[in-house]
Amino acid sequence: MDTSKFDDIRPYYNEEIPSAMNRIADSELFPLIASYVFPNENIENVRRHIRDIETIYQFQHEVMSIVNEQVIKRSMTSFSYNGIDKLDKNKRYLFVSNHRDIMLDSSLLQYVLHINGHETSEITFGANLMCHPLVIDIGKSNKMFKVERGENLKDFYQSSLLNSEYIRHTITDKHQSVWIAQRNGRTKDGIDHTEPGLIRMFGSSLPNDKLKALSELNIAPISISYEWETCDILKALELYESRFTKYVKKPGEDLNSILTGIVADKGHVHIEICEPINIDELQLLESMTKQEYVKAVACLIDKRINAAYHLHPNNYIAFDIRYGIKRYSDRYTPAQQEAFCKRLKELSTYEGCELDILVDIFLGIYANPINSRSNAISFQ
Repeated sequence: MDTSKFDDIRPYYNEEIPSAMNRIADSELFPLIASYVFPNENIENVRRHIRDIETIYQFQHEVMSIVNEQVIKRSMTSFSYNGIDKLDKNKRYLFVSNHRDIMLDSSLLQYVLHINGHETSEITFGANLMCHPLVIDIGKSNKMFKVERGENLKDFYQSSLLNSEYIRHTITDKHQSVWIAQRNGRTKDGIDHTEPGLIRMFGSSLPNDKLKALSELNIAPISISYEWETCDILKALELYESRFTKYVKKPGEDLNSILTGIVADKGHVHIEICEPINIDELQLLESMTKQEYVKAVACLIDKRINAAYHLHPNNYIAFDIRYGIKRYSDRYTPAQQEAFCKRLKELSTYEGCELDILVDIFLGIYANPINSRSNAISFQ
């Protein structure tokens, strides 16, 4: 296979790392980042350390693992994970994850893989997020590859086909796992749903064998949950505006969401690695049309993700407030309810919004996962 067609989207090779490290060390934003990741070290010593990094593994082991440790230490009350035993270290997987935070959903999974002796995965990264040279260098040094959305239908198809071919090449030829979000963009309303088009994209690189097209990718659903949803108020405001007009992102909005997600308080964060989808499950769907097949596989992923979603006190509090009941009052304390209501009151500071609508949207972000999880469990 001619792999040069992937040059525009692929992560850096090891031989490209030294140049990227020098650019990172020379960036005007380096002191700010270094002070967060290595708060007790001299900036110039950190700069020299970065310049000495020569491989992707070194960068992930000596920098990105520390980044995750700092995020956990500074912005979480606790971090937990489960299901690592479902993964075979000798296999490569296509991790399909619900998407709540731009950076942390994938980054925290890499940390879990790393500390458990698994090889980290490559990571899809929207082209719109590669908005700064420093972000590009850090991303591509961290196994991120670019996903183009396409300006028109033809461009979108070509981009999807290229992504599909690259994902298959990465898993079956490079023997690297891949992380991808279950949908285009983060979940804003608290309802995690896999886009059938994503499943269609996975199969487009092997169109004549729909079972092999998916079975050889070893799809492993990932469910991540945050006690305090990252960018929850920003998401509520976006959904509010979208009800009345087409939402247009503001300059620098994506970068702001990335930084907010990293530094904002998140409480308890949990990652659940679900049972990978196996060939036997796919064979049960073999008689379906292609359209039915992709919807059924998407539904299978949704059931895994939603059933494994870890509910926090905030989810139960929001549900009870939204529906004016006390069904789950035994799942949270008065202090936890007070903290949630304090956050809820912040919405009143945003002028020009109908507060009742904005509050309902905000409550939905936290309450909706309860219904999704209940439905997923009832259909298992």
